[in-house]
Amino acid sequence: EKAKRGEDGISENMTVDTWFKEWKKTYKDPKGLTEKSLAMYDQKYENHIKPAIGKLRMKEVKTVHLQQILNRQAGMSESHVKKTCMVMKAIFKRARQNRIIIYDPAESLELPKFTTNKRRSITEEERKLILKTAETHRAGLWVLTILYTGMRPGETAALTWDNVNIPAKEIYVVAAKESGNKNIKSTKTAAGMRTIPIRKELLPLLTAAKKKNTKKNLVFTNTKGAPLDDDAMHRMWKNFVRQMNINAGAELYRNEIVEPKVASDLTTYCLRHTFATDLQKAGVPINVAKEIMGHEDITVTANIYTHKDTDLLHKYFDEMDKPVGKPVGNEKSE
Repeated sequence: EKAKRGEDGISENMTVDTWFKEWKKTYKDPKGLTEKSLAMYDQKYENHIKPAIGKLRMKEVKTVHLQQILNRQAGMSESHVKKTCMVMKAIFKRARQNRIIIYDPAESLELPKFTTNKRRSITEEERKLILKTAETHRAGLWVLTILYTGMRPGETAALTWDNVNIPAKEIYVVAAKESGNKNIKSTKTAAGMRTIPIRKELLPLLTAAKKKNTKKNLVFTNTKGAPLDDDAMHRMWKNFVRQMNINAGAELYRNEIVEPKVASDLTTYCLRHTFATDLQKAGVPINVAKEIMGHEDITVTANIYTHKDTDLLHKYFDEMDKPVGKPVGNEKSE
C-alpha cells in the first residue's frame, strides 16, 4: 500500500517529495557542501517546487508542470530563477539516470523573464566619500582593502598577518570564510589562491595596523576581537554606509537617517567591481586581471572589462589619433 501511494520504494510510483529527499541524501549531503548551499536546495524545493508537484508520482510529472513552476518565478531575480531551474533539472536528470522515469521532463525547460541586478563600479563622488569616511571609521581599513585589492569579503575574513608580506608588498590569498557559517577553508577554487600586489595607498595603512595588532594574527575581527562572520561584516558595512550618509550631509532624526545621500545599491561587491575596472583603466591585460581577481572563468572578467567606460574609450581613441610615423612623401632626398 505504501508503494502504491508512492511513500516507499525507489520506483516510478514514488512521489516527487519522496524522491527529492532520497536524491538530496544520496547525491548532495555526502558532497561536503556548505550549510548555505544545502539550504538553497531545500528552500527552492519547499517554497516553489513541492507545493506544485510534491504529491505527484514521478511518472506523472510532465514538462508543462515544471515550466509552469518556472513561469511563476517571472520577474524575480536572475539568481533565483536560474537556481530554481537548476534544482528541477538536477532532480529529474538523476531520476532518469536511475531508470525511475523513462524521460526527463526538465530537459527542455525555458527560463522566463527575470530581473538582472548587475554589479557596478562606484562613482567618483562615492570614491571620495568612501576615502573620507575610511579615515576615521573602524571599518575603514577593511573597506579600503577590498577597494584596493579586489578581495572578496569572505577572503578578508580569513586573511592573517602571516599572509600579508609588507617587505614584498604582497598579499597571499589562500583561504576564505564559507558563506553562511564561520568555517575557514581554502579558497573555493584553485583560481582563488593568488598573490595580490599591495598598492601604495594601502601599504602604509596595513603597515601601521600590523605594528598595532602584534597579538592577533587575524587582520580583521569584530569589536570583540573574534573572527568576522557574515552578520559582523554586514553590520560593519551598514555602519560604514551610515557614516558616509552623515558625512554627505544626510539629516538625522532620532539617530536615524531621514533621506539617505548614498545610493541603496552600493555594496561591498561594488568595491571589488571597482578594483576590476581600475585594472582595466590602468591597461592591465584581461588574462592578468583574471589571475588577480581570482576568477576561474575568464568570461567573468570579460563581463567587467567590456562594460562601457566613456572616459576609457576617449583615452584609447586619443592614442589611436597619435601619429604612428612620418607621413609618406615627406622624406628628404639624399
